[in-house]
Amino acid sequence: MSDDLQPLSPEEGVDRFLRHHRPSVRDTSFRNAKHRLSVFLEWCDERDIENLNTLDGRELADFVDWRRADVAPITLQKQLSSVRQALRWWADIEAVDEGVAEKLHAPDLPDGAQSKDVFLDAQRAKTALEYFDRHHYGSRDHALIALLWRTGMRRSAAQSIDVDDLEPDDHAVRVEHRPETGTTLKNGDDGNRWVYLGPKWFAVLTAYRDNPDRPRVTDDHGRQPLFTTQQGTRPTGDTIYKWVVRALHPCTYGECPHDETPRSCDARGSDGHPAQCPSARSPHAIRRGAITHHLNQETTPEIVSERMDVSLEVLYEHYDARTEREKMEVRRENLP
Repeated sequence: MSDDLQPLSPEEGVDRFLRHHRPSVRDTSFRNAKHRLSVFLEWCDERDIENLNTLDGRELADFVDWRRADVAPITLQKQLSSVRQALRWWADIEAVDEGVAEKLHAPDLPDGAQSKDVFLDAQRAKTALEYFDRHHYGSRDHALIALLWRTGMRRSAAQSIDVDDLEPDDHAVRVEHRPETGTTLKNGDDGNRWVYLGPKWFAVLTAYRDNPDRPRVTDDHGRQPLFTTQQGTRPTGDTIYKWVVRALHPCTYGECPHDETPRSCDARGSDGHPAQCPSARSPHAIRRGAITHHLNQETTPEIVSERMDVSLEVLYEHYDARTEREKMEVRRENLP
């Protein structure tokens, strides 16, 4: 530790960084950074770290080991990037040693984890939805997976939906940016839209809405969220992530492909970490799979762009997971 460092507690360091960071980023990016650094503060509290000056490579390696037990590798990469950014800024204000940020190493990702290869396959989505349709019709998991697969919307959009946003005459759902009453969309007001579900999928949502097991909730703004928790609240983005990952575990609707049992599996049970399942699929993976499926079903990219609230450039770069042969088949069907 350098003698030139000025003492700074983790809490004050995070507050200072967030104040510096706030004017230069979008609301969503700021909230993500705030959440990721709250996890870092939790670790500092557990380790009794009261001064950022003491951070070194070995302690940062311990932080990585501590966090990797709870999240998927791609999520860990993103969380560490925010901490690394804060470490560089703390070095500039003489709170940590210069270069300590470069000692925060993220584990290598499995092949394809950063690419379009990680998506929910259409056949797997069909199998899961058929299971829920037969055994848990109108349950929370059924409604959530059906909505995300049918529409490809982001979890923030699903989180924002109220009971009153269901439009029965059109078998559609309204998605609106409402920051003044607690919910936001990634693209702000530009993300406002009506999304067509069709009678079959709309019926699943209304069955969930009317399910006696669904907690009836009115939030602090007088709104009635569609998706609710047993604690009587609107779910957070992290809660929706956990619901989706667990609902899409293969053993939820079939046999485990990894030769595990509920007792031996690290992803199941009250102490399990759902994201550790090798077959785990996140809401973003459903979105990528839904976009790919729409394209394979010959929905034009322009319509997919509007429906899923994604630019054509981003769609092609990050979401179109079709093989070259699948792309050819779609083109062939549209040739004269």
